[in-house]
Parts: sequence; C-alpha cells; structure tokens
Amino acid sequence: MKATLKSLRETKANPAVSIFVKTHREHPANDKDPIALKNQLKVVEERLTNEYDKRTATTILDNIHAKTKEHNHNLNLDTLAIFASTDDVQVIRMPIDTTERVVISHRFATRDLVRDMASAVHYYTLVLTRDKARLIEVSNDRVIREFDLDDTAQNNMENIPFPIDNNGLHTTSDGGSDRSANNDSSALKEFFNQVDKSVQELWGEHKMPLVVVGDTKNIGYYKDVCDRPDNIIATVSNATNLEEGSAQHIINSVQEAVEGYRTSLHQAALGEIDKARGANRLQTDLQEVYRSAFQGVGDTLYVRRGYIQPAKIDEKAQTLSLADDSGAEGITDDAIGEIIEHVIHNGGKAVFMPQDIMSEDQPIALVTRY
Repeated sequence: MKATLKSLRETKANPAVSIFVKTHREHPANDKDPIALKNQLKVVEERLTNEYDKRTATTILDNIHAKTKEHNHNLNLDTLAIFASTDDVQVIRMPIDTTERVVISHRFATRDLVRDMASAVHYYTLVLTRDKARLIEVSNDRVIREFDLDDTAQNNMENIPFPIDNNGLHTTSDGGSDRSANNDSSALKEFFNQVDKSVQELWGEHKMPLVVVGDTKNIGYYKDVCDRPDNIIATVSNATNLEEGSAQHIINSVQEAVEGYRTSLHQAALGEIDKARGANRLQTDLQEVYRSAFQGVGDTLYVRRGYIQPAKIDEKAQTLSLADDSGAEGITDDAIGEIIEHVIHNGGKAVFMPQDIMSEDQPIALVTRY
C-alpha cells in the first residue's frame, strides 16, 4: 500500500480523479455498497461531462466502469478508493474510514490516506494451537485479511501456505499424546518451525511486526524455534476459540497487548527526540520542518495526534505561512498532511504521538538525517 500511495502521489494528470466510497465488511450491510458506488460514479460522470471535453470524460468513465463492473462487494473493507486518469485506474479496498467524496484535480487525493496509514500499527497476528496455525493481517483493530489457500499472496510459496494443519502430531481422545512427553514437545516444535518458515517468507515481503496468540506452552515453543524472535511485539495467551473463532474475534483479544506496544513506541520516541535534540538534528519550527521535509532530509516526523494547521504553501520558494481561514483562496487546509506526505515520499516515517505526551506548545518535531 505504501508503494501504491507513493506511485499515486507522484502521478500528475489532467484530470486526476479520486473517488471514496464508504463500504461494509459483512452481509447484509454490504448489500448497500453497489448503490453507494453507483451514486459516486454518477457524481463523477456529471463533473467530468461539465468540466472536460467529451473524449477525456468518456475515456475515464469507460476505464472506471471496466475496472468496477466485476467488483466483488463481498470482499469489501471499510472504504473503496478509486484513482482514475485517462491512462489508468486503480481500485483499492482500505481498512480505514473516510468521507465519501469525489476529488478532481491535477493530483490524486492521497493526503488523508497517507495520514491514516502513518498513524496505524500494521501487523501480522499468528494464531497457534497444537493442530493448526492461522495468519491474520491487521491494521490497528481492523482485520485486513486472513490468509487462506485462495489468497494470491500465497501463490507460488516455497513453504506451506496458511492455514497450516499439523499432520504430524496425533493425539488421543483424552487430549494426551500418544508419544512420550519429549517426543510430543519435539513434534510440536517441528510443526511450529514449519509454520515459522511460512511466516518468514510472507514477512520478507512487508517486514511487519508479529503478535503471537496461543497457550503459554505453544507460544514458548514457537519462540524457541522462530528465526526472528525480536520481531514479536506481543504475545496473548488468554484468547479463546483459536481454531474456529472469526478473525475479528481473535483481533479483539489482542488489542490490550497492541496498545502496550504502541505505548512503548511513544516512550521510545521521546528518547529519540531528546537524542536528536542533543545532536542538533531536531527541528520544531513549522517553516523549518516543511523545508526539510520538502528537501528530503527528514528521517522521522513526530506529530501530535489531531494536529491540523491551515497554511499558505509556496513549493517553489519552499515556504509555509500560517493561516487562520482554511477555506480562503490559496490556503492548504492541512499543511501537516502535506509535510507527512513529503517525509514518507522521501523515505522517512511519521509517528503520531498522544496529546498528553506532545504538548500544544510543541505539536510537531522532525528528526533530520544529518
């Protein structure tokens, strides 16, 4: 998704059409989604017809309809985003809430999406029992997907695709093993070692942190055999219905642990800010922050959650002037969003901090590369 948003941000088109539709994950709520999409496409048609020549409007509309006519609404998440030009159309399901709207400009409207993605904890959750392993991709408290055999991400895997059944360990009806205790633990570790090889293969594509769910013994065995124990940000041993429970049921069970991880990130961030200040690599003046972000020297941007600032931005002069009226002509309603985009576009990262940690007096801080 980061690569997709970067590509979209780099695209200039006349016009660049961005469409956002609120969607639903489950039936029967998603029965309304085709109508919601149709309504937004009517808005697009009216605007393109009124604002552009017939050839341009027809080309874009035909491209959009070709991409959306076979769209499976049963796979929807929370937002359907469509980015269209005369050359290409991309349709993206997203696990974030957004305002339904159509934006037609010379660039795609990615700013809100970048802000939401930068503020999210994106991770895998590995669910372990002695008989089965499941893998779920998550953003904050929302399931993006549970990996299954039909998932294209698992096509041509060298290792076993998820879900993975343990076919090598047999148990008796009373729950005891038909092997000795040592053989039982050895067989479980071998199973979890195979599971970890699949985790690492998928991890290599995205390098996301991992939450491990299971009983205490199974979590311990997995930690003993996994290749990257440092990648585990939390473990949860009190979740229920691990084999048959819904993915969202499992994810609801890990939120306290994920919040603990998020808190640790915030505390570490304060240390990094102090360290950068001591090394004279910290900027807190908004004009300086903007210029450094624009020039690509920003390494990590720390932003007070909810901080939005209207401003007049002159990219050519690399200047930013504060404004009070976000609706005035020539005013960018969210200059902080622009800064976030520049930092991420140039290979940096953004970290959103709680309001009780970053004060109103210092709502933004940029650690520079040098």
